[in-house]
Amino acid sequence: MNRIQALLGVRYPVVQAPMTYIARAELAAAVSEAGGMGVIETLTPQGRADLHRVRELTDRPVAANLMIQGWKKDPSIVDVLADAGVRHVFTSAGDPGLFTARLHDAGMTVIHVVGSLRGAQKAVDAGVDALVVEGVEGGGFKSALGASTMVLLPLIASRVDLPLIAAGGICDAHSAAAAVVLGAEGVQMGTRMLASRESLVHGNFKEAIVAADDAGTVLLDLPGNPTMRVLRTGLAARLAEHDPRAGLLDNVTALYFDGDLEASVANTGQVASRIDEVLPVAQIVEQTWSRIGAVLDTARARANS
Repeated sequence: MNRIQALLGVRYPVVQAPMTYIARAELAAAVSEAGGMGVIETLTPQGRADLHRVRELTDRPVAANLMIQGWKKDPSIVDVLADAGVRHVFTSAGDPGLFTARLHDAGMTVIHVVGSLRGAQKAVDAGVDALVVEGVEGGGFKSALGASTMVLLPLIASRVDLPLIAAGGICDAHSAAAAVVLGAEGVQMGTRMLASRESLVHGNFKEAIVAADDAGTVLLDLPGNPTMRVLRTGLAARLAEHDPRAGLLDNVTALYFDGDLEASVANTGQVASRIDEVLPVAQIVEQTWSRIGAVLDTARARANS
């Protein structure tokens, strides 16, 4: 058992990313039931209600995400998490020093998401228990100057003595094996979990992920909006081509749940190009971690041939 497995109390150190609107009770429960760590987002009222509803679906550990930027003026979120019996919190998008001590005082472990060495060192100083190291190839909000997982993960592993979870570019045992070699003790997956049977997003979104090639995502850096890695389709494709008629519409739920790819932009990682079918969560979780040994054996034989 490695440090992430011991910290989270899971069979497989495979974490589902805390995607806003998408990280709901059904998906999180499926991941936890499969032996991984499901995570529920807390920015939306539905997500906060799901902190309680998920207990009807699984008795296994389920974590919560605390997006610091969204909650920094309202520390009552710690009470919300405590009332729901949350024991593991993934913090992101903000200064980890704002909440780590409060969460620890409430008996929770804190895993902070970082996209840079400086961010990792700041999180260590804040006293977090572990880090999610997320490369720029991952979906969602990103720094246009961010490094890829292959660069960032071993850099942080060489400077930080905390258990690390790799994120960005992870979808199977091959990418998980690479993450382990580079210093991780667990993996986090967003796009792969999004394109699962238990994910509640519309089939059009899942099919667009399956159809994506290696140029299927784009970093959008539009005035007045955060930099995002999104699927290069529908509205996002026109925005990427600087179509003057395209506007960034604030209607992401119509894209996620109605399948209207012109309604908004779809946060998706570059790993979409490696996802060629929609699979059950249990198969994704089990195969991602349990097959690492076989992947490494094959790599060792190849190196020695």
